[in-house]
Amino acid sequence: MWKFIPLLTLLGCFDVAAAGVQCTQAARSSWQPESSFRRAVKNKGYRITRFMVTPGHCYEVYGFDARNQRVLLYFNPVSGALVKSQWVARR
Repeated sequence: MWKFIPLLTLLGCFDVAAAGVQCTQAARSSWQPESSFRRAVKNKGYRITRFMVTPGHCYEVYGFDARNQRVLLYFNPVSGALVKSQWVARR
């Protein structure tokens, strides 16, 4: 029984990640193009280190803000609105 606890804990972490932020249900054809969206984010003062699309249909951006703080940002890909942001601790 005790052998399975780490496995169950690990699987629980994936459930939390999968239940993340939901940004839109709009069709992908109505989203802003990734290339122009990246430019817009950079123009707001962010430095992008990783850009991806989440299962919740968000543009997810890892990078740094103008104060060189690590950030994780979730944007609505249709409107470009910031849905969620958080600072990421340095390791």
